[in-house]
Amino acid sequence: MALAIGIVGLPNVGKSTLFNALTKKSVPAENYPFCTIDPSVGAVAVPDERLYKLSAFSQTKKIIPAAVEFVDIAGLVKGASEGEGLGNQFLSHIRETDAIAEVVRIFEDDNVIHVHGAVDPVSDIETINLELILADDQTVTKRLANIEKDVKRGDKEAAKEKDVLQRISAALKQAHLARSVALVDDEQIFVRNLHLLTMKPILYVLNKKAGGKNLDEMNDPRYIKLLEYIKSLNAHYVVVDAGVEHDLSQLEGEEKEMFRAELGVKDDGVNDLIRKSYEMLGLDTYFTTGEVETRAWTIKKGSTAPVAGMAIHTDFKDKFIRAEIVFWKDLLDAGSYGAAREKGLVRIEGKEYIVKDGDVIEFRI
Repeated sequence: MALAIGIVGLPNVGKSTLFNALTKKSVPAENYPFCTIDPSVGAVAVPDERLYKLSAFSQTKKIIPAAVEFVDIAGLVKGASEGEGLGNQFLSHIRETDAIAEVVRIFEDDNVIHVHGAVDPVSDIETINLELILADDQTVTKRLANIEKDVKRGDKEAAKEKDVLQRISAALKQAHLARSVALVDDEQIFVRNLHLLTMKPILYVLNKKAGGKNLDEMNDPRYIKLLEYIKSLNAHYVVVDAGVEHDLSQLEGEEKEMFRAELGVKDDGVNDLIRKSYEMLGLDTYFTTGEVETRAWTIKKGSTAPVAGMAIHTDFKDKFIRAEIVFWKDLLDAGSYGAAREKGLVRIEGKEYIVKDGDVIEFRI
C-alpha cells in the first residue's frame, strides 16, 4: 500500500533538512527560497520494535518493515494559489499526496532568513492554509458550475452533490479547512475525486534548532498561542529538531546515542513524526513471520481478513478460505507456535474477521 505524505511549509523552515533526516537521501537544502523545484520522494521505514522481536523469535533471514512515502515539496508563499512562486506546480504536487506534514519554524536565528522577516508560527500556518483553502475554493467553484446543468434537469445525485459542495464552499469562504465540514459516508463520495487539499489530514511539525532561541524552551507567548491554535484546528503536532536529526541520521549505534546525549536531545523526533504520520493515515500493521522472512504489512484500519490479504497478493481476496491468527505478544510469550496453539491463543478466522493491529497471520487459500 503506497501512501504518501507531502512535506510542506514556507521557504527556509527546514523542510528539505527534515526530508534528509527522514530518508538519508540527499536533496538540496541550501538556505534560500525555492532551492527545491521538483519534489523528491523517499520511502521511510516505520519504526516498530514488534517486527524485530518477531524476527528474533523466528530467527528470520530477512526483515521488511512497513513504509510510508514522504514527498519533499518546495516552499509555498503567499499567492501560491494564484501561481506565485511556482505555486500552481507545487499545489499540484500536494494534491497527489494522502496527507500533509506542515513544517512550522519555532526557532529564531539571524543567520537563517525568514521569508516574512519575523518568526510567527501561527501566521505561518495561516499563510500556508489560506493558500490551500483558496486553491480548494477554485476547485469547488469550478465543479459547482459544471454540475449546474444536471441539477436543473432534475438529476437527484447532482442535487446531492451540489448541497455537499455548497456547504464546503461556505466553509472555505470563511477561511475554514474543508475537513471541518462534517460529511457522512455517502456524501464523501462527491468530494473524493476532487482531491481537495484541505480535506487531507495535516500533522504540524514544529521545527526547533539546537543552540538557537527555541520558542518552546523559552515558554514564549508565540509558542503558547501556537499550541492553542493547533488545538482549535483539532490537529496533531510533533516537535522535531530537523538539523540535529539530519546529523544523527548519518550515525549508528553507540556513536549516535553519544552524539544525541552531547546535544542534550532526548527524544527521537523523527521516529515520532513517522509513527504519527502512519497513525494519521488511519493505518494498521499485521505481520507474517518465519525463517525466510519477517514482514510488516500495511492495511487500512477496519480491513477484513480477505482485504488485508490483498497487501500480500490481490488473489488472496477472492481465493481466501480462512486465516490462522495469533496476537504478536501472545506468540512471543508462549515461546512457540505449538505452545500458543495448546493455550488456545491461535485462532482460525473467516472472511468476516476484522484484522487487528499486531496480528500475526498465516493465510489459507
